[in-house]
Amino acid sequence: MYRLFFKRLMDFLVAFFGLLVLSPIFIFVMIGLFFANNGKPFFFQLRPGKEERNFKIIKFKTMNDKKDENGNLLPDSKRLTKIGGFVRKTSLDEIPQLLNVLKGDMSLIGPRPLLLKYLPFYSDKERLRHTVRPGITGLAQVNGRNTVKWDERLAFDVKYVENLSFKQDLMILYQTVLKVIVSENIVIDPESIMQNLDDERKI
Repeated sequence: MYRLFFKRLMDFLVAFFGLLVLSPIFIFVMIGLFFANNGKPFFFQLRPGKEERNFKIIKFKTMNDKKDENGNLLPDSKRLTKIGGFVRKTSLDEIPQLLNVLKGDMSLIGPRPLLLKYLPFYSDKERLRHTVRPGITGLAQVNGRNTVKWDERLAFDVKYVENLSFKQDLMILYQTVLKVIVSENIVIDPESIMQNLDDERKI
């Protein structure tokens, strides 16, 4: 019953009231990033959601669009703005995803929505992560986040799906709040410590 009905109801209510409570912070960060990113405070990208259906994720834009002499985007570390670094460190860049939750594209808790290009590189068991809505936070995020190797990270996603329950979601939500408060396991530039999944698993 929780998986089929109450989880979605809880997602909607918490996202709705969360946006109301966080609206002053939302507006403040949006204005700051508007000026830092030449009028572009938001970042949009297609991600695979439940049943691998694509949706457009929305986050605060923490990097500018500066390019090299050949027209290629500079590395992430060189495009990260000062305010963008602060927004990432405090996890404020995730706030706009509450809009995705309201729309039904995402859940508060679930496997993080990863890149489309990763889809061919999952094992059959790892594809279980796409049988539920992706989440703003999840079991992998409270167990190391970007500091965890891909195999272990995806195994946490499978474990979450196989044991989906209100008790587990409540535990993950509680641990997420604690980790955000102490800024634990937050990596400003994930590419500096780990490869992309497709690069790691290419033969």
